[in-house]
Parts: sequence; structure tokens; C-alpha cells
Amino acid sequence: AAEPRPRLGMTYSLPLIYAGNTNARDQVTAILGRKTALVVTDNIRPTLEKENLTPARNKIHDLFLEHVMAQAPGYKKLISWAGAPIVPTPAAVGFIMEALAKRDRINLIGVDIGGATTDVFSVYDGVFNRTVSANLGMSYSISNVLAEAGLANIMRWVPFDVDEQTLRNRIKNKMIRPTTIPQTLDELQIEQAIAREALRLALIHHKSLATGLKGVQQARTISDIFEQKTSGDSLIDMLKLDLIVGSGGILSHAPRRIQSMLMMVDAYEPPGFTTLSVDSIFMMPHLGVLSTVNEKAATDVFIHDCLVYLGTCVAPIGQGRDGEKCAEYQITFDGSREPESGTLSFGELRLISLGAGERARVTMKPVKQVDLGEGKGTPVTREARGGAAGLMLDGRGRPLQLPVDAKARVAALTRWHQAVGLYPDKQ
Repeated sequence: AAEPRPRLGMTYSLPLIYAGNTNARDQVTAILGRKTALVVTDNIRPTLEKENLTPARNKIHDLFLEHVMAQAPGYKKLISWAGAPIVPTPAAVGFIMEALAKRDRINLIGVDIGGATTDVFSVYDGVFNRTVSANLGMSYSISNVLAEAGLANIMRWVPFDVDEQTLRNRIKNKMIRPTTIPQTLDELQIEQAIAREALRLALIHHKSLATGLKGVQQARTISDIFEQKTSGDSLIDMLKLDLIVGSGGILSHAPRRIQSMLMMVDAYEPPGFTTLSVDSIFMMPHLGVLSTVNEKAATDVFIHDCLVYLGTCVAPIGQGRDGEKCAEYQITFDGSREPESGTLSFGELRLISLGAGERARVTMKPVKQVDLGEGKGTPVTREARGGAAGLMLDGRGRPLQLPVDAKARVAALTRWHQAVGLYPDKQ
């Protein structure tokens, strides 16, 4: 009855996807077929016990290219030049994420944080999910990060005293001058504090959408349907996560690699053993398209020429008083290097040298209230991969809780940053 019109291309009919009850297709087609560019695809929920999202997602992707991208100047000429189908950037990055997970048989989370959007990708047990947080970015959308996260959540990551109005002004300046980069250490620290919140919020968004049924035996009642409850728990289990891949200017081009690593650790709070990496030259979209032509060539180039491994984060799950014993550790290195052992305390962040290509065997013996994935108090031995930053032992607890008092918080942040050499010392 409203007869909405498309924003772009007024000569086109509004594209509409029907992915509902198959018995209603004829009636829907009769009502909407003449008024819209109707596309009919498989039901997204053919039964209460089954979800079938892929056909609808593929149609949305196709319509985006046909009705939105087609309005871009020169798009038709570009198609005539290209030897492979045009693919939107998030979809292309998703291709290479899927190829990497398939090759190494791992669970991974990838993130591409840009100026306007933050895209999150996950592959768990071969199941791929992608979300685009269109309101979270580091320049054009930076004010949205402030609005959604709140000023207090951003300020908690800033390792010095700053009044609220100054912080707001700096954020607004970045929004109206989106192509500028930090010129001082203070500006860099503020920008990286904002990045932590953008990453955190985008992952929360992704977790809420990356859901599914635990099994075909799970059924929902009619009351659940009307209450619009999710069909199942989130597929994102951080304890089962093997690798985090970061991309985007704030991560790929951070002055020090340890800054990229700690931003992702602070935002995602990975528990147990997790390897972290960054795409150093942002070639993921291009290699994603290449993977549709030659998957092996694309993944080989990505692994050897683009992906920079930062190292491994080992983070016990649990809480305790600062300074109290969290876990004992013993690290055995490949080659002739002497083993290292010691005690990790609560509230402590420790960085141990473990270079790119190096591996170490890490044994952690947590105290009785602390878990490393095998149960409270149970020792865990895992292999850790080195990288540009090294092996990080994170005794700050999971979930990560920063001190409420401003002075105590700044002192804790300063202590952690100095422990890993995050920033140059101020003179």
C-alpha cells in the first residue's frame, strides 16, 4: 500500500526477496510481483528444527551488486574489464577467511576495522558467518562509537588523565577530518582506546547474529516464536578459538606490532591459548577474489606475504587479588634456548620473547579457582606460536575488569603498557 521506491535508480522496481512459507509463494507473487522486482528463494526456516539461511544471503548479495553497485560511475565498464565476478569487499575478505580456516582446519575470527564500518568474520567447525557493523568506524563513524560505547568505556582505556570535553572534542575533530592520523603520542593512545571499543562492540554484534541450533532434536514452542527468541546459542565460543586475524589501518599500520596485539586482546578478551595476527598490507579482499579462481595460490600468498603473526596470548579464566598467585608456568623452547619457568600473578601482564617462526611448549598450572580450558585448577600444556610481538601471559583475569578508581586505573594501564613496551617512555 505504501509503494516504497528505491533511493537509487528511480526507473527500477524495488528489489524484494521472499524467503518464507512455500505455500504462500503464489499469493505473494500475485500481490507483489507487479509492483516490485520480486525474487523468490528457499524458506529460511522450513521447519521449527531447521534453519536455511544461505540461499537468502546469496540473493541479498546478488541484489546488492545488481541494484546498488550498478549505480556506481563506471561500474558497467569495470565489469567488462574484469575476468572474474565483482565482489564487495566484505564478501571477498570472507572468502580468504574461509580458505584459511579450511586449509589449517582451525576456528578463527577475522576483523576489518575501517573508517566507516567494522566487519567481523568467523569460521567455527567449518560454519562461516559475516557481519558488517555499519555504524562503527575510526573516522566517518567515530562519533557512533562514542554514542554506542559511552564516554566512560572509552576513557577507561586512556592511560592518562583527560577531561571529558577534551576527549569529545578530539573525537569530533577526527570525524570532521577523517583522513588525518595521530600527530602526538596522546592522540595515538586516544585513537587506540576508541579502537578497542569499536572492536568490542562489533564482536558483540557478531555474536548476537552468529547463532544456530545445537541439533535437529532442539525444538521451540509457539510462545518462543512470538517472543522472537534466538534459535540457539551463539556459535562463537572463545575457548575454541585458534586464531584472530586483524585488518584495517589502526591494526595493520600501528607503530608497534605489540599495540595491534594488545588492542585485540583487550577488546576480545580471548581466554586460554589464542594466536593473533594482522594482515600487513590489506590484500585480503584481492586474495579473496583470487581464491574463487585458484584457492591454493590465494592462501599461499596470504600466508607468506600478507599475514604477520603477532604471537600467542595465554590468558587464565578467573579472578583474584592483584599480586596473588594465578598460575605457575614452564616454557620449553625449540633449539638450544634454556627453558623458562616462573609464577604469573593476578593483575600481571608479561611478554616473553618468541620470534616469528619459533614455537614453544607452554605448561600452565593454575590455582584452584582458575581455569585454562580443561577445568579449574587443571594443568594445561599447549604449543604456542611466536611472532612479531611474542608470547603474552595475561594474568589480568577473565572477564577483564579495570579498576574503577581513575588513579588506580591509570596506574594499572601504565604498568601493563610498560611491561610489554607498548609505547615509548615519555621524557
